[in-house]
Amino acid sequence: MTLTRRDLFSLALATGGEILLRRGSLEALSGRPDVTLRIARAQIEIASGHSIATTVYNGGAPGPVLHLREGRSVHVEIVNETDREEYVHWHGLIVPARVDGTQEENSLPVPAHGRLTYVLPPQRTGVRYVHSHAMARQDLNRGTYSGQFSFVYVEPRNNPGRYDQELFISTHEWEPYLTNDELEEQSFEPIDQQVREQPALAEEMKHEHWEIGYKSASINGKALGHGEPLRVKEGQRLLFHVLNASATENIRLSLPGHRFLVVALDGNAVPRPALVDILELGVGERVDAVVEMQTPGVWIFGSNDDVLRDRGMGIVVEYAGKIGPANWTDPAGQDWDYSLFSAGLAPEKIHATMPMVISSAMGNGNRFEQWLINGRTHSGIDKPTTLKRGERCRFAFQNKSDDAHPLHFHRTTFEMVRIDGRPVTGLRKDVFLLKPFGSAEVDLAPTEPGLMLFHCHNQFHMDSGFKRVFNVV
Repeated sequence: MTLTRRDLFSLALATGGEILLRRGSLEALSGRPDVTLRIARAQIEIASGHSIATTVYNGGAPGPVLHLREGRSVHVEIVNETDREEYVHWHGLIVPARVDGTQEENSLPVPAHGRLTYVLPPQRTGVRYVHSHAMARQDLNRGTYSGQFSFVYVEPRNNPGRYDQELFISTHEWEPYLTNDELEEQSFEPIDQQVREQPALAEEMKHEHWEIGYKSASINGKALGHGEPLRVKEGQRLLFHVLNASATENIRLSLPGHRFLVVALDGNAVPRPALVDILELGVGERVDAVVEMQTPGVWIFGSNDDVLRDRGMGIVVEYAGKIGPANWTDPAGQDWDYSLFSAGLAPEKIHATMPMVISSAMGNGNRFEQWLINGRTHSGIDKPTTLKRGERCRFAFQNKSDDAHPLHFHRTTFEMVRIDGRPVTGLRKDVFLLKPFGSAEVDLAPTEPGLMLFHCHNQFHMDSGFKRVFNVV
């Protein structure tokens, strides 16, 4: 009997998901994995006497930096020690849909108390990351609210190393709660439990604009003032790899007395490196920036938001031989603008244009607003929109809401064309931040066949219908 690809995938699920995906073929997988991710519950101490119970990779949050080599396939093993099925998404990597780690793309799940092994195809160099893609909905402990995130660094074959230190910086917020204009906060308990205990809350939720707030925050898993500082020397060149691993919060970061030479966005080299005083990252974005350490002292590298910084969003940078309290001064630099890094090149010919009008509305009987694209919220029964491999499609976004949206395409990179009418061509990304009431155009020419997910990387918005599925043929 000849087995089809679907038969083989079904067999893989039944036998623990041990498959090899390479150049379109499936074979038995053996040998020691290159990368192992272990999903388990843990207590993360973000400050002295302040621990967070969450789900993590390999015992910590963030998990370890996963170093891959450019052009080499990678044998991956994922072990799930929890009692819930999980999805592990390789953000920014171009992989087959079955291993991309999303339910919407029919990816292989990691079963509860089970494991999954497969091979990732060779990747381009750059900073990516891996995170949970479980839908959280009312459970503020799941998905990207949890501690399941790690850098993935695809190292180049030849690295000239024009820097003295290479630092990986990830931001995250903890202890999420529901908030609106009238209520300061709700408890950490799942929303359904709150409704059972407070029946009147259900009716109130139908008519309120709810958002997510957080009680604490961290950089590299520690709140400001806890953990080891970044120790540097005058005259050094530091290469910062910065990741916004939040579930919902876009951030702005500064290092007083220093400027950032931005050299890559989302792991892709920018056409025109530029100096900035502020880094702005939507949820899921990454920035690579070189900093010349020429201002001796003890400084805070952290959020420009005083409230968020007080909740822990910062890390101390300590020059050799300098002691004392860490200093913070508000930056006076220009606003972040993608066009700063643009090449100004004319875009290639496009084959089709797809309007993407973003709005929100209260759902029928739902306690939260629903997010709409072209007047429709996502449904699991929607037929995917067809895209053709290699054909350049322009997505024209118009944001009719007062929220900023970090927008992410899976399994591909896109080229930015315009933001609010300004040309920003030449930038290759996988997430971009669409400002309130803003507009943008991006071009993509997908190369991997199969289902491809698009969504807002704000978990609260994605759970409320802000996504679309495309089928690349």
